Amino acid sequence: MASMSQFWSGRRVLVTGGNGFLGRVVVSALSDAGADVLAPTHDECDLTVPGRAESLFAAEKPSHVIHLAARVGGIGYNQVDPARLYLDNLLMGTYVIEAARAAGIEKTVLLGTVCSYPKFTPVPFREESLWDGYPEETNAPYGIAKKAHLLHAQVNAEQYGQHFAYLIPTNLYGPGDKFHPSVSHVIPALIKKCVEAKESGAGHIDVWGTGSASREYLYVEDAARAIVVAAESHDGTEPINLGADREITIRETAEAIAEVTGFTGTLRWDPSKPDGQPRRRIDPGRAADMLGWTARMDFREGLRRTVDWYLANRELAEQAPR
Repeated sequence: MASMSQFWSGRRVLVTGGNGFLGRVVVSALSDAGADVLAPTHDECDLTVPGRAESLFAAEKPSHVIHLAARVGGIGYNQVDPARLYLDNLLMGTYVIEAARAAGIEKTVLLGTVCSYPKFTPVPFREESLWDGYPEETNAPYGIAKKAHLLHAQVNAEQYGQHFAYLIPTNLYGPGDKFHPSVSHVIPALIKKCVEAKESGAGHIDVWGTGSASREYLYVEDAARAIVVAAESHDGTEPINLGADREITIRETAEAIAEVTGFTGTLRWDPSKPDGQPRRRIDPGRAADMLGWTARMDFREGLRRTVDWYLANRELAEQAPR
């Protein structure tokens, strides 16, 4: 995944959230490319606290900042803690953008979310549709907080000449994902259920919703590769979708995971639980045009690698969130 150029050699890069699911892969890619990478933990630098980002940037003097730190979770977590999802994400991004401006950072890369798109966005989602309506309700606090960072970047670029890249990945999955039930997204949640059901000999697993909603999944290494490319070569505040150009229903997702894990029981759907956004599939054309990037990982192979990692790292994978 390393950059083929010498661009990163000796450069100092700060990756917020660099110890998280996506962050670890980005840090590894940058390090392989020769960068001097800083990835402070939440305990070392709580970016929701005023002044912490400014102090960090002043002390470490990075040339580039990649802002991946976020409070995230699946539908269940969005329902039980929406206020903290909104405020923590809003504050972290806001403080990072302003600290980067004050410090004269060469480039700031911001990660948006597909949750920012309107609930009924024409499929495939194109970036020009981002402001055309309100997000799906269970995702709105997180989605709106992240979309506010796009506006902040746009006005700062116009008024101060600050340099950005703003990327919108679709649903990420892969080794290193979060499997604790309070925060897991659909793929790790279903992997955990299928593995445990197989081990216990259970005849069924319960799955939220009707299974009719669709999603698009992006392998974590593909996303990290796009982030490194954007940090190196892109300068602009137009949002850029990152996706695999493949739409799959939740039902098909669950069936594929059952097959990969070897679970042969029944999938029992619970329509009293929310489906979330009805459809998700993004148009990745802008990423191809502006970054020269396309996703590479085959979905079944990505699932297999994720399951293998989970089976080998269950205690780590199932750690409760802070």
